[in-house]
Amino acid sequence: MTSHLSQTKPAATVASREEISWQQEMKQAIRSSGGLCEFLKIPPAAIDVEENDFPVFVPRSFAARMNPGDPADPLLLQVIAQAQESLPIDGYEKDPNGEATAVLAAGVLRKYSSRALMITSGACAVHCRYCFRRHYPYSDSPSGLEQWRHSLEAIAQDTNIEEVILSGGDPLVMSDQSIGQLLSALADISHVKHVRFHTRTPVIIASRITPTLLLYLKSTRLKVWFVIHSNHANELDGEVLTSLAKLQQIGIPVLNQAVLLRRVNDSEDALYGLCKRLIDAQITPYYLHQLDEVAGAAHFYVSPDRGRELIAAIRKRLPGYAVPRYVKEIAGEQSKTVLA
Repeated sequence: MTSHLSQTKPAATVASREEISWQQEMKQAIRSSGGLCEFLKIPPAAIDVEENDFPVFVPRSFAARMNPGDPADPLLLQVIAQAQESLPIDGYEKDPNGEATAVLAAGVLRKYSSRALMITSGACAVHCRYCFRRHYPYSDSPSGLEQWRHSLEAIAQDTNIEEVILSGGDPLVMSDQSIGQLLSALADISHVKHVRFHTRTPVIIASRITPTLLLYLKSTRLKVWFVIHSNHANELDGEVLTSLAKLQQIGIPVLNQAVLLRRVNDSEDALYGLCKRLIDAQITPYYLHQLDEVAGAAHFYVSPDRGRELIAAIRKRLPGYAVPRYVKEIAGEQSKTVLA
């Protein structure tokens, strides 16, 4: 294997969105629950906010899609730290999916047949409070491109691996150049045919889909798929959909996976609205995940029975291709478990 790796809507008072890069949006993100409440003119007591060891991180362009003054805004509830996160709840663990037992090499997880997942970065464009990797030991994973050589060698040695999933964190917080180098290195592994990006970044910061990134994606021999993560239709404004359409225009399929979350999308209208917004943009509703039982996220729990009711309800209103598979990740299983 020849390696190509080398080291290597904001507030109106800041700038217009056209004048600010995605990197600047990351730098200017809101970094506390108090700051988020101030931005939205919400008294912190209305939400019972409490900072903890999983810091708040919300770009202003995402916060601008929230309803000012509304403590029950479905986008806000996904990202604001609350006191109930600190309550110990039986069954909620730091590694709910058993990823510690699925390590093929540093930064590489091998849970499913023919697929490997690379932890490309410990950073994300937003910190979702229900994240199943909120306690993941990112410090144990390679921290730079040069350190991925051993990870790539492990993938090269396992000829059953045909697809590599780039995850994290989020792969799109890497620079365009780093992504291009990683794609080139993966393309040098003859048995790897597909690469899949699991990313929330374009939903949070639409400007992340840059011309340079598109060039790298278009140039690789690998078949590229994008699986974005959106939980509510309000996340998918015109700028986000225009940005995602740039991927579609170069032939990259875009799918969505959502998590069923209490007070966010656990109503028929909310789930229908999300799926309808997706298919109107030719984005496939791929998965609706049952909440992973990660420590700190119990307040988002929706019962599987309620989830099945919602799937049955939207199935009556949408074509079959618009209804996501309702699934649960069970540690040690060789595939997702389909609930509906």
